[in-house]
Amino acid sequence: MYDAEILNDDGLPTKVGEIGEIVIKTDKGIPCGLFKGYYRDEKATLKSHHDGIYHTGDTAWRDEEGYYWYVGRTDDVIKSSGYRIGPFEIESVIMELPYVLECAVTAVPDEVRGQVVKATIVLTKGTEKTEELKKEIQNYVKKNTAPYKYPRIVEFMDELPKTISGKIRRVELRGDNKN
Repeated sequence: MYDAEILNDDGLPTKVGEIGEIVIKTDKGIPCGLFKGYYRDEKATLKSHHDGIYHTGDTAWRDEEGYYWYVGRTDDVIKSSGYRIGPFEIESVIMELPYVLECAVTAVPDEVRGQVVKATIVLTKGTEKTEELKKEIQNYVKKNTAPYKYPRIVEFMDELPKTISGKIRRVELRGDNKN
């Protein structure tokens, strides 16, 4: 038998609305049916599988009815001034703007906050890349999310870096060269 749960950074169950990592618990060691481990990477296997808990690397929050709401990958969650910020919420808000073709939100290291939100944006053809437009995007996010979630850094690109399958390569957009 397996149980899914959302745990915080201290390994404790999260409160309603709190973002944490989804884990799978079992009393039988490594949960069968998932996978036995990473190929030739014992360190990564031990990090994800221990004490009958499988760490999925996925983050979510639980609502009052017990439903889980996916936020993203643990590597993608932005930890700023004690807050955990899911990039997808901010991306969704930015994508509401008619002049935004696509965007990716990532974390950038910051000496004061730990990390800050960075939005990398591809604009529609003919939209001018200006400092005023960056401020407009920041203000729009402030109005439509919690104010601490706004991107303190806004960068425009002609195209986002992607894999062959079309997935955005967020690691290339982060400011810490984290792989």
